[in-house]
Amino acid sequence: MTQLWNSDQEMFELIKQELYTPVVGDILDSKGLYHQFLPQEVQPMKKDMQVVGYAMPVLMIDVYGEQGKPFGYLTEALDQLKENEIYIASGGHMRCAYWGEILTATAKTRKAAGAVINGFHRDTPQVLEQNWPVFSRGGYAQDSSVRTKVVDFRCPIEVGQVWVEPGDLIFGDIDGVLVIPKDLIEETITKALEKARGEKVVRQAIENGMTATDAFATYGIL
Repeated sequence: MTQLWNSDQEMFELIKQELYTPVVGDILDSKGLYHQFLPQEVQPMKKDMQVVGYAMPVLMIDVYGEQGKPFGYLTEALDQLKENEIYIASGGHMRCAYWGEILTATAKTRKAAGAVINGFHRDTPQVLEQNWPVFSRGGYAQDSSVRTKVVDFRCPIEVGQVWVEPGDLIFGDIDGVLVIPKDLIEETITKALEKARGEKVVRQAIENGMTATDAFATYGIL
């Protein structure tokens, strides 16, 4: 298999320019990985946002009332984020916001690639003005300090039906967020690029008069 990129940055740019989550999901389905999309409710704060990077998973739990260590290990998790990583958080019953203005500023300053929150965000105008990709279940102002805390990070987590390991590749756009296991990244992205380029050929053929049945018989793409 010929590698189509020479660095992570080149791969990320190819993904952003040529791919979309449906075509990548199709490749994962073809490999028998049927549960790689996060819950549908996890959406971009703005419809044109894309997020691509390596998973830095964060585990949340519910708490009730003031804590001896407010927010748990939240600041530690933020402060060790690396370039091109995505802060992906899940856990608890989502009784409050898990993300906001200061967290965005911290992660962006550390050159992280984005945040994917299986829960709510707050400070919506202040997050949006930073022009940095955040995906969540929507806005909710209620504070987290007496309702949730981070208990671990850089650990495996489960988000919906998706198992997420540190270093897995996360890709999100207007149609959802998916997770590519780290040992399948190169193969999955290469095949997705081939399929996306093939879909352009099929569309052109159909627009030129070919039937969908004939197009599928000819190209095997629909």
